[in-house]
Amino acid sequence: MSLDVHQLRVTFGANRAVDDVSLSIASGEVVVLLGPSGCGKSTLLRAVAGLEPVAGGVISWAGADLHAVPVHRRGFGLLFQDGQLFPHRDVAGNVEFGLRMAGMPAHARRDRVRDLLELVGLGGLGSRRVGTLSGGEQQRVALARSLAPSPRLLLLDEPLSALDRGLRDRLAVDLRDILTRTGTTALYVTHDQDEAFTLADRVAVMDSGRLLQTAEPHELWRHPRNEQVAHFLGYSRCLPVAAFEPAARPVGVRPGQVLALRADSLVVERDGPLQGRVTGRHVTRAGASVSVDVDGIGVVLARVHAGDQPAVGATVRLRLQPGALAVLGCSGCGPTTIC
Repeated sequence: MSLDVHQLRVTFGANRAVDDVSLSIASGEVVVLLGPSGCGKSTLLRAVAGLEPVAGGVISWAGADLHAVPVHRRGFGLLFQDGQLFPHRDVAGNVEFGLRMAGMPAHARRDRVRDLLELVGLGGLGSRRVGTLSGGEQQRVALARSLAPSPRLLLLDEPLSALDRGLRDRLAVDLRDILTRTGTTALYVTHDQDEAFTLADRVAVMDSGRLLQTAEPHELWRHPRNEQVAHFLGYSRCLPVAAFEPAARPVGVRPGQVLALRADSLVVERDGPLQGRVTGRHVTRAGASVSVDVDGIGVVLARVHAGDQPAVGATVRLRLQPGALAVLGCSGCGPTTIC
């Protein structure tokens, strides 16, 4: 069983919110749509759910066209940023709602609800009013309710975006574990890269209504298809290999390739093969870094070791860190190309 989207188009007037998108999701696979706000990822998810009319293309499940199938007959589960829980029902009542509507016997409902609450880490809280729960606990209830009918496909639209950073990170790990343990096929929408890389079997980067690249997280991170993808992933500069002297190039790169650099792609080291002048100093939660103007390359960011804080105007030497680089397949970028 799999979802197939072929050349899908969704339009709002003259605007193509989803522009000839093709995407497949295999049984048990979690695919994350990643992109900036307004790129069309939520519209694509809503079209798959049947909540948005399509202007062209085909959405099919196991080879069957879903065009004429209404939302409630697609067998898909939905989970949004606001879990949309029923405030007048307790936790168990929220989780069992869909099971009751489906006519499942009472004893089977009780067993299913108990098992799901254990699965999402809320065992023993079935009698609690949902209004007394934290935001993270409420989203766990919403997840359990979405999983209760054993949906063929679970569609999740920014379900963690209203939570604080620390809780969001923890729930992303838990959610990945839950989806894996239940073998759930899922399409997940987010603008958060950490969330996407934690959850996904494959990440589909989207912008301006189009899919730019779909790949496993490791492959996407190390080999963005183009500068646009690299820029979105946080690589701030794209430079051809030829911009670096042979002694400074990482092992294995080839002429004509382009290196994408982020803040930790270069590090200040006394015996580094590159040299430049410090033009600025920065401190973030990821550590300290400096801006360095390197001859023939331009201004780049470089990490500094703990306790090493070169002054603005100082001359420093730098070394590329192969594990923090991405290699693009494009060519023709000038030495000062900025993504």
